[in-house]
Amino acid sequence: MSLTLECPVHFARGKSGRRLMVECDAPPEPVQLPGRVPRISKLMALAIHFQQMLDEKKVQSMAELARLGGVSRARITQIMNLNNLSPEIQEKLLFLPRVERGRDPVNEHDLRAVAGEVDWGRQNKTNLPPLK
Repeated sequence: MSLTLECPVHFARGKSGRRLMVECDAPPEPVQLPGRVPRISKLMALAIHFQQMLDEKKVQSMAELARLGGVSRARITQIMNLNNLSPEIQEKLLFLPRVERGRDPVNEHDLRAVAGEVDWGRQNKTNLPPLK
């Protein structure tokens, strides 16, 4: 004889980090923060991810990235050039506050000239819109 018991469960982390199985009706809804993530933050994260894919040999070239993403090789180059920004600028871009209305505080076009500067010290001194 076989007995089947069905019960919705949710896996959560306890205080010590251990996984716990909790009975519930449904998993808790993710918290929806107001506003949206700035586009430049998404592009910066994408540039870092693409570089990691290249380093780990998951893709062979930026041309292959372009084919996979359905964009031109020139656009991949523009995105990958964000990796040339100083670590301080990259960090600020990744953690920009969410945009609740209006335009993003900084866009990728504004950063192209900065990314072209080789010296990180000069990059950090450039006149960018405030990167809080």
